[in-house]
Amino acid sequence: MSRKVPHLEELRKMDREHHLHPFTDHAAMHPSGTHILTTGKGVYLEGEEGKLLDGLAGLWCVNVGYGRKEIVDAVAKQMQELSFYPSFFNSTTEPAVRLAERLGRLAPGDLNYSVFSNSGSEANETALKIIRQYQILKGKPNRMKILTRDYAYHGVTLATASMTGLPNCQIPYGLPLPGFLHAPAPYAYAVGREKDAEAYGQECVAATKKLIEKEGPETIGAMFLEPVQGAGGVIVPPPGYLAAMRTLAREYEILFVADEVITAFGRLGAWFVSEMWDLKPDLMILAKGLTSGYISMGATMVSQPIADVLMKGGYFAHGFTYSGHPVAAAAALANMEILKKEKLVEKTKDKVGPYFQRRLMEFSGHPAVGEVRGVGLIGAMELLPKGGRKDLKPGMNLGIVGAAKVRSEGAIVRGIRDLLAFAPPLVITEGEIDEMFASVRRGIDKLWS
Repeated sequence: MSRKVPHLEELRKMDREHHLHPFTDHAAMHPSGTHILTTGKGVYLEGEEGKLLDGLAGLWCVNVGYGRKEIVDAVAKQMQELSFYPSFFNSTTEPAVRLAERLGRLAPGDLNYSVFSNSGSEANETALKIIRQYQILKGKPNRMKILTRDYAYHGVTLATASMTGLPNCQIPYGLPLPGFLHAPAPYAYAVGREKDAEAYGQECVAATKKLIEKEGPETIGAMFLEPVQGAGGVIVPPPGYLAAMRTLAREYEILFVADEVITAFGRLGAWFVSEMWDLKPDLMILAKGLTSGYISMGATMVSQPIADVLMKGGYFAHGFTYSGHPVAAAAALANMEILKKEKLVEKTKDKVGPYFQRRLMEFSGHPAVGEVRGVGLIGAMELLPKGGRKDLKPGMNLGIVGAAKVRSEGAIVRGIRDLLAFAPPLVITEGEIDEMFASVRRGIDKLWS
């Protein structure tokens, strides 16, 4: 049921005349009008379309759900006490210190230090500069190349978009920059190997090894991996793949970076997937679920050995005006307290995550579905045209079409190429999961109608 939004047409006119949206085809959007959302509570949003169940947690981030008074109060209190001061000039603020300490205590291994930023892109950009400085300080200035994968998503600055393995993020900007390498991703479905995913994963490891040897391991500074490739299509690694990639990095003395922008803070049923899957990263990238999206914040976590080298290496000439912003840090601390108090990480692992996966897997027999996959509270559904997989063609964008149909049935999911992606807030209930997938079923049923 639609809901009247005051000044809707006026807002749409202003939006059309003054606002360039991220990741948007404006020519396709404006004829029908921008969607305006007005309120949010729990897993639901409201706007001119009426009430919608948010099956993507905003953009993989609103882990504790919308309208959490605890975060609002923490932010208001901090703004009243000290709205802003930078961590420059040998100074900082209490929330920034407390957040750094809490992350260092929670994070796996010896990831004891944090460099704060405003987004996942900035957190990855920070990691790139840290890696370069570290390699120079260690007397290895030739180790400047960065290894990532096809279908990777690590951000949209010039450097992080060069790390990203998605053509639409690179071709319009003449990227990637020199020195950024892309190995095959273990996306078995994309190459018709889904029934042999584990073997295909090992073939991807072998191809990565070949690429390293071709480029020269002495020229590669770091390997960046998302434990689950999110924006690339929720690519879940097959058994043994990540461990083999981690071993490969160690074999060639390449730093290993876990990009946990999507997977951290409970999404897979653990505070950090790096701990759950024993990845032992040298650096770890955080954002999104760090504040549940309430305020922009990113963090680059740095292991003790790297931090020791940096702190003895002279002036650390990197940072942002808003690095460790006290209001953002207060939001993050309140968000993490909700995760802890309500045991949302444990509930995702033991209850709602398994239930979500069971309901997702029920679509494996649907005629419009080629594959379903997922782990914890993240999943994907590959869509098919009426003629089946043999009739899939580039540019069909069944995921985009399917997501619009699901939205018309009351739920927000993400369309990527020819697939639907799901990542609801961790506060979602079993009944709300049923509601979401009922909307999904009605939506994809319409694909062939």
